[in-house]
Amino acid sequence: MKIEKDHVVRLHYTVSEAGGEAIESSRESEPLAVLIGHNAIIPGLEAALIGREAGETFDVTVAPDQAYGERRPGLVQRIPRKHFKNQKLAVGMQIVVPTQMGPRPVTVEKIGLSVVDVDLNHPMAGKSLSFNVEVVDVREATAEEKDHGHVHGEGGVEH
Repeated sequence: MKIEKDHVVRLHYTVSEAGGEAIESSRESEPLAVLIGHNAIIPGLEAALIGREAGETFDVTVAPDQAYGERRPGLVQRIPRKHFKNQKLAVGMQIVVPTQMGPRPVTVEKIGLSVVDVDLNHPMAGKSLSFNVEVVDVREATAEEKDHGHVHGEGGVEH
């Protein structure tokens, strides 16, 4: 069965920054289960899966505009130090800060006596990502999975 919209795909992947060391891999755990066509994974990886079948292994490099987007300089913000209470901070550290739109992960850019500069860009923004992918299996999504927009059962949401 070829992968297309509204199919559930279970896959193993290893991702690295193009030309770099592996950042993350599913190979030592359960395969990732995704519902194709429902924004479950970055667009470039999803596009590379279309038309493939169970058992296929392939490599693909995804440009920033098809991954986590380009870096946006305007997303670096200065936050008063008091909002971090007694939390120990270090440059490069990723933390979650409360915002008006709920918790948001940020990267600490600079630490001052009274303010902290944080970057709200995704840590992989502006980077090309290389994936090595193994398609484990493919099946048609159930009506409930399509309605809910995510995988149920093995590797998915249990509810």
